Amino acid sequence: MKLSTKGRYAVMAMADLAHHSNGRPVALAEVADRQEISLSYLEQLFGRLRRGGLVSSVRGPGGGYMLAREAGEMRIADIILAVDEPIKATRCTPGSPTGCHSHKGRCLTHDLWEELGNQIYLYLSSVTLADVCERRVLGTSRMFFGSARSERPAAVAAS
Repeated sequence: MKLSTKGRYAVMAMADLAHHSNGRPVALAEVADRQEISLSYLEQLFGRLRRGGLVSSVRGPGGGYMLAREAGEMRIADIILAVDEPIKATRCTPGSPTGCHSHKGRCLTHDLWEELGNQIYLYLSSVTLADVCERRVLGTSRMFFGSARSERPAAVAAS
C-alpha cells in the first residue's frame, strides 16, 4: 500500500508548521521552501486542513497558518483524512458490500487487505504530530529491522 503525495505532504507540512511556529503564524511559502513542496499544492492542502479544523489562518502582514490545537492532541490519521486521503489497502470501495471483481464478489484475500488497512489506521491514530516532531515514532519495529534502512531484509527494503 502506498500513501499518495496528498497525505504525505500534508503530514510533512503539518510537522513543519508544528516545529517552526513557536506560537506565531507561519507563511506557507516558508513551509513550501523548507519541505520542497509546490506552494500552490500546499495552498490546496491547507484549505482542506483549515476546513477540517486542524489549522487556523491569520490574514495580513505577518500572517500565515497556525495549528488549531496542540501538536500532542493532533493524530496523524486526522491529518491524512482531512485531505481526503483514504486509509485502505483494498481496491474495493470502503463500506461497500460488493467487491472489486467484475461479478461484484470479493477476492479471497479481501479480509487480509481490509484488516491491514484497519491496522494502518489504528497505528496512524496512535501517533501524534508531537510524536513525529520529537522523533518518538520508531518503536518496536526497530528490533525487527534495525535502525538503518540498509539493515532491512531486501524484500522489505524494496517496498
